[in-house]
Amino acid sequence: MPQVSLFRLYSLRAVYLIIALGLALVVWPSIIRHAEPWGLSQGVVKCMLAAFSLLCVVGIRYPLQMLPVLFWELTWKTIWMLVVFLPAWRNGTLDEAIIGTAIECAVVIIIPLAMPWRYVFAHYIRKDSDRWRAVPAAA
Repeated sequence: MPQVSLFRLYSLRAVYLIIALGLALVVWPSIIRHAEPWGLSQGVVKCMLAAFSLLCVVGIRYPLQMLPVLFWELTWKTIWMLVVFLPAWRNGTLDEAIIGTAIECAVVIIIPLAMPWRYVFAHYIRKDSDRWRAVPAAA
């Protein structure tokens, strides 16, 4: 397993911290005090973002163990940019909501810059997977 440099670990910690602080400023105030009940979609989004922010706090302490959280963030934002933003941009149908979300999603660029790609390749691609069957009992 390749070693991850201290610089890369601190880069990951910075990413987790940026996300956690950003969501603490934007999402948590609305979680703590909201006057009216949320609709289904708004409630799901707010609660998922709150959970994500808490997982990012854990990532500050355990940056490599929490990499799947960053994979999720990178993946959903990339998919959204490809299937929502890009077609709207091509068709000339961008509105304020799409542009605002695209700006928020563009921050995802910090994740691949901080990602320890050799570690990711060795740990998530090359490494043997967990077993699929029970280990036979010794005779």
